[in-house]
Amino acid sequence: MPPTLVFDTDCVLCAGSVRFVLAHECDDRLHFMGAWSREGLDLAARHGFTAEDLNGTFLLVQDDRALTRSDAALAVVRHLKAPWRWFGLFGIVPKPLRDSLYGLVARHRTRLFGRREDCARVPPEQRHRFHGVRPAEPPHP
Repeated sequence: MPPTLVFDTDCVLCAGSVRFVLAHECDDRLHFMGAWSREGLDLAARHGFTAEDLNGTFLLVQDDRALTRSDAALAVVRHLKAPWRWFGLFGIVPKPLRDSLYGLVARHRTRLFGRREDCARVPPEQRHRFHGVRPAEPPHP
């Protein structure tokens, strides 16, 4: 299984983060899965995570290992081009401090950025990398 990012498809910040990754990635190895889809919930459960857990973090499954919170974010930036991949240097910050900051943003993300049902839309040319996420609407003439 390729590295797979399980994310909240209703969170504007989360969906925007996926669009950011697509725009700045250095490879196309990452796959994406909607957290509330059957596939996303099943993958999370296989790694010991519940729907409630997914409400507080995204999940990156890579090499059959589940990463969450700041560890997942640091693993994702390794797939980005410079200068964005340099954020990986935050790995020197102690994990409790990184995760505290991550938790602060995660707790307030919908209040700060909003929530729209199914706001994550898949670009047609990337459809093969997405599971449990609705495709983008075709443009109307």
